[in-house]
Amino acid sequence: MQHDEMIGKVQALAQLPGRGPAERVTRAVLTTLAERLPHGLAEHMTAQLPSELAASVRETTDARDPGLPGSAERFDLTAFAGRIAGRAGTDEMAAVREAAAVLEVLDAALAPELMEHVAGALPADIRALLPDSRATEHES
Repeated sequence: MQHDEMIGKVQALAQLPGRGPAERVTRAVLTTLAERLPHGLAEHMTAQLPSELAASVRETTDARDPGLPGSAERFDLTAFAGRIAGRAGTDEMAAVREAAAVLEVLDAALAPELMEHVAGALPADIRALLPDSRATEHES
């Protein structure tokens, strides 16, 4: 999926007033997601994103030490929403709603196998933001 198509879909799903807010929230979600994912998984995600959006993930993964096991940060939905809200300039309630839209578009844009790994690396509360079919695949 191309950059403009992804941003347009996020804008429509999140019912945002323009492309600027959709771009901001998409980058905020991708950056925060990259902080939560193991380094290698975030790198694989970067390889499948349009270059304009891959930069958000790459900056985050480049700042981490790939040699450290568990280099992914551990945080829950509250922290996830707070980080997105801070980066996107919105409140946490909007951040959760908008993150769900970004994750739905991401689910359609990335290879299904990669999204399975992404879903498996997330805690249940963040995974619940994924499309229903993906979110329930990893429930115990």
